[in-house]
Amino acid sequence: MKYYLAAAMAAVVMLLPCRVMAQADAQFSQYFQVKNYYNPAAIGTGDKLNIRGGGRMQWVGVENAPLSFVGTAETALKLFGQRFGAGVLLQQESYGLFKNLNIGAQLGYKLKLFKGKGELTIGLQLGFTTQSFKGTEVFIPDDDDYHQSADNAIPQKDLEGNAFDCGFGLFYTHGIWWGGLSATHLTNPMISLKSETGNTSSEQEDYEFEIARSLYLMAGCNIPIKNTLFEVMPSLFVKSDLNFFTGEITLRGRYNKFLSAGIGYRYNDAVTIMLGGEFKGFFLGYSYDYPVTSIARASSGSHEVWAGYSLKLDFSDKNKNKHKSIRIM
Repeated sequence: MKYYLAAAMAAVVMLLPCRVMAQADAQFSQYFQVKNYYNPAAIGTGDKLNIRGGGRMQWVGVENAPLSFVGTAETALKLFGQRFGAGVLLQQESYGLFKNLNIGAQLGYKLKLFKGKGELTIGLQLGFTTQSFKGTEVFIPDDDDYHQSADNAIPQKDLEGNAFDCGFGLFYTHGIWWGGLSATHLTNPMISLKSETGNTSSEQEDYEFEIARSLYLMAGCNIPIKNTLFEVMPSLFVKSDLNFFTGEITLRGRYNKFLSAGIGYRYNDAVTIMLGGEFKGFFLGYSYDYPVTSIARASSGSHEVWAGYSLKLDFSDKNKNKHKSIRIM
């Protein structure tokens, strides 16, 4: 029945009084398109303003499965004779009766290494995270053998809370190579979920939602094939919260910096196929995940769509207010 699964999940994890430990970062197969979502130092690696936005439909066919959306923007800056990177992100995800929202601002300081051939960025992200639970939509059948309709462990009110959040990362580029280490939710945010009605009576119960620190390793390269317009772009992505560990590898090929296609594998989860296109700064990408676990009995897979635009910025004095009169052209 509708929301029965969500009610059961709530009963398991939202004990009274309770502390829920969970991850708040969404899963994206095209992680290489939004590196700064997972690593606040992966900003300003070129001379363009890069804007990306996309969404993921997880486990199509499973009711109340996760729906994730993210938008990012990042660019390079030069201040006081030093190079910096700056970025922003917004991510929202819903799963069952739960929903989260993460907003962050990123700043990175850049260092030239190995005689200027490599560049290391040290990045910091500051922001906040919001968690909510739609308790008014919980439904527990009268003949449920496991829960009572008035079970205090399952909130019957809409709850919401937020907390300060931060992340840190290192990102290095050297020619065709790139890689980074990062940690998100460094403060291990503890969110107290309260009724949205603002009721402070003694009858109101407290529910706590704790977000686990997450660690990420990303690496990859763009290898041009000699005397052709093709390049090969392998990459890997490893993630852990010190209790849960997973990783994925991706192999893509690109023609003339225009069309790309690839395949990926996420450990004990899914095989991914992906397609992409770039034209005059615009980008469009799609990927499909086919599950390799028992979830395939209930789901036809997961879909992901991305769009973006890259704009070259040049604030140098030589390009300011220079015009040529049409009379002398």
